[in-house]
Amino acid sequence: MKHYVVAHDLGTTGNKATLFDAEGKLCGSAFFGYGTDYARTSWAEQNPEDWWQAVCTSTRQLLSETGVSKDDIACITFSGQMMGCVPLDEQARPLRNAIIWADQRSTDQEQWMSERIDRAAVYRITGHRLSASYSLCKMLWLRDHQAEIFAKTYKFVHAKDAMVARMTGNFVTDPSDASGMNLYDLESGTWSEPIMDAAGITREQLPDLAASSAIVGEVLANVADELGVPAGTPVVIGAGDGASAAAGAGCVGDGVAYNYVGSSSWIGVATRQPIFDPAFRTFTWGHILPEMFTPTGTMQSAGASYQWTRDQLALPEVQAAAAHNVSPYELMNAEGAKSSVGANKLLYLPYLMGERSPRWNTRARGAFVGLTIRHTRADMLRAVLEGVTMNLRIILEAFTSQGATIEAMRVIGGGARGRFWNEMMANIYGMPIQRMSFLEEATSMGAALAGGIGVGLYSDYSLIDQMNPVAEIIDPDPAHQAAYREMFPVFEATYQALVPIYDQLATLP
Repeated sequence: MKHYVVAHDLGTTGNKATLFDAEGKLCGSAFFGYGTDYARTSWAEQNPEDWWQAVCTSTRQLLSETGVSKDDIACITFSGQMMGCVPLDEQARPLRNAIIWADQRSTDQEQWMSERIDRAAVYRITGHRLSASYSLCKMLWLRDHQAEIFAKTYKFVHAKDAMVARMTGNFVTDPSDASGMNLYDLESGTWSEPIMDAAGITREQLPDLAASSAIVGEVLANVADELGVPAGTPVVIGAGDGASAAAGAGCVGDGVAYNYVGSSSWIGVATRQPIFDPAFRTFTWGHILPEMFTPTGTMQSAGASYQWTRDQLALPEVQAAAAHNVSPYELMNAEGAKSSVGANKLLYLPYLMGERSPRWNTRARGAFVGLTIRHTRADMLRAVLEGVTMNLRIILEAFTSQGATIEAMRVIGGGARGRFWNEMMANIYGMPIQRMSFLEEATSMGAALAGGIGVGLYSDYSLIDQMNPVAEIIDPDPAHQAAYREMFPVFEATYQALVPIYDQLATLP
């Protein structure tokens, strides 16, 4: 048996190729970046040819740097950015740039769909709001504005699926990426006839469906040299990056929850049934595990809020960090820790780019509220992290209010490194925080796990406990937890009070 899995994480800024051995150990990684074209406001596109170059280059670099023979590769598998629209011809070649997840141009198509099918019905079928964020409305935008390309499209797929089709000639997606199309019936595991009928989309325009661990083809002879692997190497479809991250964080059992902390941040939980929030605050993905789901809520500006704070308010820490070759965030955390719990009654609302879950308000804006002449930079630094974390708590409560039992929170992502923030999470969430051993590699691990299971190299998904064990548990401090319990309703009331102000600001010239 061959001994290695190559897992690609096809992200927004580039592709990260990682190598895992037969025991699930991370053996090496290679990264190749690419750009995004923002031709107009609310537009975001990438060239799938750049993705292909990144996949090929990073694969060859990975094998070269690790010294692993290409003949010892058991399979190639994928995680990838979700909610995009890639129109492919029958040869799996892109007919135009991909419209990626961040693109919001198709609001007219969202409105058009809402006149043909009830928004609540779409949420109940797909687990997601009807939205310009998802693939369906982007497909309809092509229909309305680039009809020739729409007519020539053989299949509409996501990023990872486009690469798999190029490798194998087969057009396939998995339940996690399918659930980001606004076209997938979560509970039946099929494309939704009512939504397709309302949209005028046919089953033939969509990829086949397969489990994340399914072998969906083999590397074709005409691309093997480009990739740097032998023709006939098995390809496992893998999953979208959210589902891969869930598996990589060890959320493979009912009720296990995780918090990804990056530029944006989300909380997800593994469940055996979708969670449908009456206020549509959260959404549900298909899981990487068959017949499981990942209810999730994503906020826009989590780590981005702290990055903004670094750039605008933390010049002393930035300068000191450069002089001492440390992260400025470590020094910011140390300064923020000088403030007391509650940042001396200073609130921060983390809505620098509007908000997705739980607010779903594109007009929301960031704010410091309660600022006095006695407040310090330490208070402001602490308030930013507290505001982000309290906003995430609203997502958590959306799940627990619908019956989910969550006893601890696993954390992954670059923002999960700081113990100061971990402690704050424990106190605001009111539960132990479990910091995983691998924080930024968890997404690749989830994809590798699916690949290894698919080819029989790994036994089952429980191997993730060995691949990415809990490194540290941070328990809540009862006194701090009580203080945040009193502060949380004030945070919520502050947002609600500012909603009319956000609306007025939006009307100003």
